[in-house]
Amino acid sequence: MRGALDSIVILTGAGISAESGLATFRGPDGLWEGQRVEDVCTPQALARDPELVHRFYDERRAKLAEVEPNAAHRALARLDAEWPGELLIVTQNVDDLHERAGARRLLHMHGELRSALCARCGARRAWDGPLPPPARVERRSETLSGASRVSASLGTDGACCEHAALRPDIVFFGEMPYQMERIDAALARADLFVSIGTSGAVYPAAGFVQQARHHGAWTLELNLEPSAGSFLFSETRQGPATELVPAWVQEVLAA
Repeated sequence: MRGALDSIVILTGAGISAESGLATFRGPDGLWEGQRVEDVCTPQALARDPELVHRFYDERRAKLAEVEPNAAHRALARLDAEWPGELLIVTQNVDDLHERAGARRLLHMHGELRSALCARCGARRAWDGPLPPPARVERRSETLSGASRVSASLGTDGACCEHAALRPDIVFFGEMPYQMERIDAALARADLFVSIGTSGAVYPAAGFVQQARHHGAWTLELNLEPSAGSFLFSETRQGPATELVPAWVQEVLAA
């Protein structure tokens, strides 16, 4: 790391949450938790077999209750709380471990398991249960003549979307990651770009290091092993995220 720091962008991937006990979606055989990507993570898959897709993400969502943030998540939350400069933590992960650790300057570029997206109107809402929810039966108003009907299509909070149209708030393959303009702007201003626990193989995130370097940032990779893009970084450090990240955060805060 070199020079004064005013702005840091951090990218986190599956490796940081793996040490909390969350399996990375993609296994060595190319399958996602035993399923082909094409069967559970594309708009076509959702249209073809919604039951399978919902069950896959329902299981991932339920698993969140069994895990806790680890030392790496807590270290980044400490950096968020104590470092006065500009900071953006961009996570590819769909879990909520960064939030539970206390991070606030955070962006989920691939969506969140504990969020539901209306496929019709684009509204989002916090969601902890299975999707889709049980259908609700239409009921007539007791006080108004048959003109007033509360439809099963209306949400209890008055939202316009139908619960039957809710899907996991996850960026499927072929869809644009969230808030790319905000990410691009942060990378253009960054003095330091740090990648933690990523494979370096999934775009557009795999290209962030090149964007940051193009704008003059120092780049650092913290990973258990070399990634597909390790050669692009100014500096690389290898080891468990629970060891590397707290040590690096301490360096930044002590500088």
